[in-house]
Amino acid sequence: MSEHDEGGEQVSAGTPNAGTPIETPGVPEAAIPELVIISGMSGAGRSTAAKCLEDLGWFVVDNLPPALIPTMVELGARSQGNVARIAVVVDVRGRRFFDNLRESLAELESKNVTRRIVFLESSDDALVRRFESVRRPHPLQGDGRIVDGIAAERDLLRELRGDADLVIDTSSLNVHELRAKMDASFAGEEEPELRATVMSFGFKYGLPVDADLVVDMRFLPNPHWVPELRQYTGLNEEVAAYVFNQPGAKEFLDRYAEMLQLIAAGYRREGKRYVTIAVGCTGGKHRSVAMSEKLAARLASEGVETVIVHRDMGRE
Repeated sequence: MSEHDEGGEQVSAGTPNAGTPIETPGVPEAAIPELVIISGMSGAGRSTAAKCLEDLGWFVVDNLPPALIPTMVELGARSQGNVARIAVVVDVRGRRFFDNLRESLAELESKNVTRRIVFLESSDDALVRRFESVRRPHPLQGDGRIVDGIAAERDLLRELRGDADLVIDTSSLNVHELRAKMDASFAGEEEPELRATVMSFGFKYGLPVDADLVVDMRFLPNPHWVPELRQYTGLNEEVAAYVFNQPGAKEFLDRYAEMLQLIAAGYRREGKRYVTIAVGCTGGKHRSVAMSEKLAARLASEGVETVIVHRDMGRE
């Protein structure tokens, strides 16, 4: 990210529990606004994500105390449809209110409010660079170092990250790329049954932190050791042909695609609409790229809206 966000990179509707709808006299339950909660690490791009939703017509409230979120939803329900979609940014600047978030989420679920959580993640190195570039302290570092504040914030947000419907790792994203991810998740007028991001990566550069599923292509021979293929990537037809002519490659694609059908059905039942599938090889250049392309095409043919990201291609 080239923009520093101080708090102020596979989204699916959370499945509400049966309970008592919001009691707003004269307002039908259908008028209850859609709610998105944006949170995550300071410096990871929360303000950019919020601005993107604002540009898409969402009513955005920055740094709202969590205890007031149900009240905001009720006010939106009384707007007679004028406030149909609300996005709330929750961050550690309001940390004295942050403990109330869990209680507010439970209240929303009990009242049949559709809520989704977007969590912005980033690596420690990327966050340190962003804070140092603007010469501002981390909001939780106190008298310590930036890394101390980051560690404290990660601990504070750990449970919320686990509950997130969409986790976006912005470590290697610029502002425009983050906006593109948000647009892809929210710009459609109708939510598809399932959206998938298929991401190729290199194990030597680390696992993608926002991956829901990880598969390893290192059981296939590496085209890197074929001189005439080394300079190309898995997008090259000859490289792809080499990969899929290896024993087990086509069989893996077929069987993994079948397994994903079972997983996708379970995600839909649980109200999860976004999944990130990370496909790895040594450098993220040949095998993982070729397999990601084929897997994404297979998912798309089965009606899954699919985005392909080649995280590490070109890093060598």
